[in-house]
Amino acid sequence: MNERQSVKFGMQLPIQAQSTLMAQSWEAGCGPLELARIANAADDAGWDFITVCDHVAIPQERAQAMSTVWYDTVATLGWLAGITSRIHLGATVLVVPYRHPALTAKAFCTLDAISGGRVILGVGVGHVEAEFDLLGVPFDRRGRLLDDALPVIRAAFADEFGVTGYGIAPRPAQTGGPPIWVGGSTLPALRRAARAGDGWLPQGPPEQGMAAAIADVHRLRDEAGRSHLPFTVVGGLGASYVGTPTWDVPAFAASGSPEAIAAQIRGLVDMGVTHVQPRLVARSVDEFVDQIEAFAREVAPLARD
Repeated sequence: MNERQSVKFGMQLPIQAQSTLMAQSWEAGCGPLELARIANAADDAGWDFITVCDHVAIPQERAQAMSTVWYDTVATLGWLAGITSRIHLGATVLVVPYRHPALTAKAFCTLDAISGGRVILGVGVGHVEAEFDLLGVPFDRRGRLLDDALPVIRAAFADEFGVTGYGIAPRPAQTGGPPIWVGGSTLPALRRAARAGDGWLPQGPPEQGMAAAIADVHRLRDEAGRSHLPFTVVGGLGASYVGTPTWDVPAFAASGSPEAIAAQIRGLVDMGVTHVQPRLVARSVDEFVDQIEAFAREVAPLARD
């Protein structure tokens, strides 16, 4: 199959996480009803996946920048599973060191069962040291904790008694459990994705550039003897507005014709990206839903040509 024909599209949901680094002004007045409307619009329009983020408690000194509005990841995914029908649902990313790996395995086995096999487990090490302090988790061991957790989670996904002597059910609907996408843009993250992941989810531009990082992760997969396995590479399109806006879109946002945006996507796919995440910009929920529909109707088919 042509790679462009198989490229998938998804988005990190607004409203669920309201850090000032990414939230748009209209999100502050929104709640579950608006979040549901957006998730259902993406589901109905044929988007492939939607994702949510993970923080437990924001330290007061960082609350102004990060906000304290971060809907719980697992609870939100469970709710989304019940109000959507076909779209895949992901954590991008779950901070695995915050939790015992058996808790993560239990949650995502259950989510996969109740969603009919639509769940993606994105994993990461986390970055807010004070949050680790609150939870009693050593910040300087977070990478090792993630590395140690992944085989346990994999074992639980593969076998009811994979956590030796302890059974975890319900069983996931997907054979082998939800795919695991490893988040991060550093060399340790690339190694982790290559050796233990089903995909790589960059978080910020890789130092060596996206094309070189994709080549690095595939080289590392070859070295690990895993190049024969399916592998996802997620690429961010950046802020986008389909059409010619009649308002001042953010300076960093790309806007224009569907073909102009599709051309950017084709460039990512030619680089080796398999899943593209645009970040749509809008002034309201109504306009955001219009953008979801316009992207699916006008951009996605051109990007797959």
